[in-house]
Amino acid sequence: QVQLVESGGGLVQPGGSLRLSCVASGNIFSGYVLAWYRQTPGKQRDLVAYITVDGSTNYLESVNGRFTISRDDAKNSVYLQMNSLKPEDTAVYYCNRRLALVDWGQGTQVTVSS
Repeated sequence: QVQLVESGGGLVQPGGSLRLSCVASGNIFSGYVLAWYRQTPGKQRDLVAYITVDGSTNYLESVNGRFTISRDDAKNSVYLQMNSLKPEDTAVYYCNRRLALVDWGQGTQVTVSS
């Protein structure tokens, strides 16, 4: 079965940066819109950013200008560069296809705290 593995999270101070990576076990990203989501306990899983096949991107308003999503289909990977992190960015971050979802991975915890 398809497996998604997120990595790169951690504890960072406000204003810091992290780069999240997501690697799929199979060639399932090519031709699909890819996305990053985040979720906190008791909250829904929110769309943070997505990137289309042609490289167009779209971001949640609250992260726009701070986060950058990118993809490397040859590596079955999607990335999220997060700069100027804020405490409200604290969440578990997940990757997936925007539509035609595959099973969710474990996510990677991002904690922004001083």
